Amino acid sequence: MYRLHIDIPLGEDEEKATYKANLLVQEFVGHPNNLNGLNEKYDVEQLNYRLGYDDDRQKSNYLDKNENGHVSNKKTRISISG
Repeated sequence: MYRLHIDIPLGEDEEKATYKANLLVQEFVGHPNNLNGLNEKYDVEQLNYRLGYDDDRQKSNYLDKNENGHVSNKKTRISISG
């Protein structure tokens, strides 16, 4: 199962999970007022996320894949300003 961490199950298919993860993140980015609310209410300055896979023992980020198909273990970050 691919999951967008903060734990959102996105199915077994990597291509579909990547597509869904990108749509969800774009939804956050496309509505900056929602993100600003995180800063104002909870003093959150950054949102970290990654697309993981349950059977992968490492904390890989399938949204950060290079041209050779290797994935990183770094989370993707969005800065939030208040």
